[in-house]
Amino acid sequence: MSGSAAAVMTKPAFRKVEWIARDIDIERRDDGTVVLKSRIPLQAYEKHLPASLAKWAKEAPERIWLAQRGGPKREWRKVSYGEAKRTVDALTQALLNLELEGRPVAILSGNSIEHALMTQAAMQARSPAAPVSPAYSLMSHDHVKLKYLFDLIKPAVVMVQDGPTFEKALKALDLSAVTVVHVVRPCDGIKSVGFAELAATPVTADVEASIAKVTPQTVGKLLFTSGSTGMPKAVINTQEMMCANAAMMMQVRPRIPGGPLPTMLDWMPWNHTMGGNAAFHPVLVDGGTLYIDDGRPMPGQFEETLRNLHEISPTYYANVPAGYAALAAAMEKDDALCRSFFKNLSIMAYGGARLPDDLYDRMQALAVKTTGERIVFYTGWGSTETAPTSTGTYWDTERVGLIGLPFPGVELKMVPCGSKYELRLRGVNVTPGYFGQPDLTKKMFDEEGFYCIGDAGIFVDDADPVKGIIFAGRVVEDFKLTTGTFVHVGSLRTDTIAAATPVVHDALVAGQDRAFIGLLAWPNLHACRQLVANSELSFADAVKHPEVIACFRRGLETHNRDCEGASSRIIARAMLMVEPPSIDGNELTDKGYINQRAGLERRAALVERLYADKPDEDVIVLR
Repeated sequence: MSGSAAAVMTKPAFRKVEWIARDIDIERRDDGTVVLKSRIPLQAYEKHLPASLAKWAKEAPERIWLAQRGGPKREWRKVSYGEAKRTVDALTQALLNLELEGRPVAILSGNSIEHALMTQAAMQARSPAAPVSPAYSLMSHDHVKLKYLFDLIKPAVVMVQDGPTFEKALKALDLSAVTVVHVVRPCDGIKSVGFAELAATPVTADVEASIAKVTPQTVGKLLFTSGSTGMPKAVINTQEMMCANAAMMMQVRPRIPGGPLPTMLDWMPWNHTMGGNAAFHPVLVDGGTLYIDDGRPMPGQFEETLRNLHEISPTYYANVPAGYAALAAAMEKDDALCRSFFKNLSIMAYGGARLPDDLYDRMQALAVKTTGERIVFYTGWGSTETAPTSTGTYWDTERVGLIGLPFPGVELKMVPCGSKYELRLRGVNVTPGYFGQPDLTKKMFDEEGFYCIGDAGIFVDDADPVKGIIFAGRVVEDFKLTTGTFVHVGSLRTDTIAAATPVVHDALVAGQDRAFIGLLAWPNLHACRQLVANSELSFADAVKHPEVIACFRRGLETHNRDCEGASSRIIARAMLMVEPPSIDGNELTDKGYINQRAGLERRAALVERLYADKPDEDVIVLR
């Protein structure tokens, strides 16, 4: 037996997950197009989300649905399914009394118990819930995107958690004929009604009558795209889209009978489809408990997440790679945290970027040390327009970077595009279009009704598609060098960020119509401070610190050696940037993703410095 085979055999087993079979129909067309779909039918699902709340309020009224820390001692405030249903019904009655006539209920604040309850009430009142990124209110100076969205959807109700916090944003809007709802404090100079007052509204038969009129085609939410190509679009999310997508996610990884109740601790924002749909809906449909995590994978905020994980043992945990990096570093020093985190955990999920191989290995080492088993890392793929997840890695895989295979009920069309495929989707989870923008809706679909998502992918093995698909970036981001070499930006960007770990947080890949590839990178200030043992290090100091630059250079040099001979992947010059990405400048989406095109346009002066005949001292010349 070879040494490599023996090494594989001695690896600890994965903790058992009851995955659905990878039974995929593969259609290969003469033009090279490939269409994949599961032969397994999509399981039955509720006709709307309010039905799931009603089900668990009846079958398990005392079970905790939502929990969130609050108050001066940051203690858990918990709401059972029974309590939630009573409050949602009262809020529904209050909304019906306002005679909204189907106009949306906009929610400007972040995740909260009140946010969840108001969303369910809006659905029961047959008015779309429209959660808006708090960044458009709190991080923007001109509120242009907020005003644009407000004018687009024309909400009848606007809810904020705390009036004074959102004062500037509220005063930038035309609030005539709009009811403002505040949870904690009213905003001076703006008429509003308290959430508690609405939640005390006596319930009449009108509530049940309204719920009875909710159909699978009723619009349940308006979720906004990131605005990476201009102003955000309002994506229609029907009840059927959301319920079917929750069913898909649950069907590919069904809960083991008799196992722990579904329990999640999650921070992902509900204005984003991953947090608001992919994380939130399966917990509700399965009668589980969602602990709202007010922590973030950012310096100074992750401590809240660690405190929560000391107390909460999730059955399913999702985070971005930066969150797992911070978690791994904490668990390597804290055995009690490891025991709590891995106790009931069946799956770790990641998204937003490729998970670095070394981080995968560190998390698995911690799992084995604590439980004797490895934990599967799972990921999926989709968009706001697909409710969102359309594919997933629903098998025990050790490979990171995959997007998996289509869920039951989803067709994936792969159209040849150079050395990769353009990905397109069709299924019950795909939106009927953009709210108030029929012209954009017409451009969404191809001649067969597949949604053109704009992403690209390649097969792990062209001869055996069932091994899965690898994400290969955005089709529109790729470019050619003057040598004619085609550069795949998506995979190159994630690989260089991983190579420069931990000192790089994100990056822009330059090189369109140039002779070589350049990289503009944002430093990870927290990691840089740890590297140089200086908690006061500023961004301006970090980008010039010899140890930071040396670490950055070493990572890119290692990347280049690994890519020897592949000019499409060699980074010739690089620079660390001081100014963070701008949300007003469209280079940072509200979800934290980088817009390559806008970033390179906004930082054209830095790009010119990268490509100067005689680069200045801030430019790292690698070749």
